[in-house]
Amino acid sequence: MSIRLIAGLGNPGPEYEQTRHNAGFWLVDQLTSDLQRDKNLNALVGKTRIGGEDVWLVQPQTYMNRSGQSVGGLARFYKIAPEEILVVHDELDIAPGLAKLKKGGSSGGHNGLKDITAALGTQDYWRLRIGIGHPRTLNLRQEVADFVLHRPRKEEQPLIDEAIARSLEIIPLLVAGKFDTATMQLHTVK
Repeated sequence: MSIRLIAGLGNPGPEYEQTRHNAGFWLVDQLTSDLQRDKNLNALVGKTRIGGEDVWLVQPQTYMNRSGQSVGGLARFYKIAPEEILVVHDELDIAPGLAKLKKGGSSGGHNGLKDITAALGTQDYWRLRIGIGHPRTLNLRQEVADFVLHRPRKEEQPLIDEAIARSLEIIPLLVAGKFDTATMQLHTVK
């Protein structure tokens, strides 16, 4: 098994472009600038080559809580198994500057993951979790919904960008099916 589809999660529209909830979009933007609108999937879709392999990229253009419509539709159309899907998303329970890779598990309250799990009929897909921190651990008096829909603070953005850069380094390993190596590399902070 290897990764054949990378789904970056976020919310569409310029008002959300720089918000923490769009960390998944930010990573996919680094992989290609050639995404095309697919009206049937309600998504921006493209294909790129990584390590000599074709990989589908998708940015759902629904709001976060309907991400499964695009991810599930693309996976069904191209016969991509759930374990060949990498969903890239913001993660409240990880500090800015860190990223974690895991397969399966609960949605942890993330509405995008809940909808993708429902669309795929399983939790058994890969997640690349980009740390954005939690308002409580960052000593902010902000509700979670408000927090994720705002820009990172000036000191947080470079940390999030660094986590995305380290995540991009392991994408070729995931496409090659080297999940253990990719996990160890990503989780070993230099």
